[in-house]
Amino acid sequence: MNRRRFLLTALGSLTVSSIFASCSQQSTQNSTNTQTISQKEQKEVIKVGVTGILSQDILKFVNNNIAAKEGLDIQVVTFNDWIQPNTALRDKVIDANFFQHRPFMNNASKELNLNLVALNTVYLNTLGLFSKKFKSVSEIPQNATVTIANDVINNDRGLRLLATNSLIKLKENAKQFVTQRDIAANPKNLKIKEVEGVQVVRAINDVDFIVSSAQTVALAGIEPNSMGEETAKDKKYALALVTLQGRENEPKIQKLNKLLVHPNVKDFINKEYKGRIIPVF
Repeated sequence: MNRRRFLLTALGSLTVSSIFASCSQQSTQNSTNTQTISQKEQKEVIKVGVTGILSQDILKFVNNNIAAKEGLDIQVVTFNDWIQPNTALRDKVIDANFFQHRPFMNNASKELNLNLVALNTVYLNTLGLFSKKFKSVSEIPQNATVTIANDVINNDRGLRLLATNSLIKLKENAKQFVTQRDIAANPKNLKIKEVEGVQVVRAINDVDFIVSSAQTVALAGIEPNSMGEETAKDKKYALALVTLQGRENEPKIQKLNKLLVHPNVKDFINKEYKGRIIPVF
């Protein structure tokens, strides 16, 4: 009777005992399952806005491989333009976004009257000149049409790349962010077509060449052989995690900020993209 009472007590309290090893193992398994369920329930959700597959893939890698240890559940929200990811921060649809570099963010802050804050920078997506018709800049004919992004920052970046490759010449006293009005010479009489950034690569079949990133071109199923690339690997154009001012110190945002510059993320970028994008941490 006493032995039976002892056994019931041991099972009721899930006490580990060598005498009742089989009962103990079952109890341990039950406890582990309970802890696993509890951990899943305790994961903190963070919603992050993106516009392209690159940032989305990096966030998925983080979520599937290292976020669980920090108790974080990353939910990716995809947008089809470069405005909504910032207005979604204002509207509290998302907690952070991961699609823009600091110069773009600074301009968006002014245009949208938002107080945006950039945290860690993660990767650099350098621009190049891409074409399905030509293999070198020297082959580009008179009156060729080129498509570039129309936002202030990437428009400036695209025009400067055209100038670097001697396709246009910019005024010496050009302002900080150049536009087509700052073109001093256009020897090939290029027709420069400006579209939303996400639309640039889609125009490659309709124009002579585009200004885009190698990885974006590759993802569109186009051979990423550039006729000319940005020479300066300027880290100011590296994409960063961005949130609203006042939220940057929230624990879940700080956790993600730390995870995005984890050594495993650098290894993933290097192996997956083979130099088409560059980790900057």
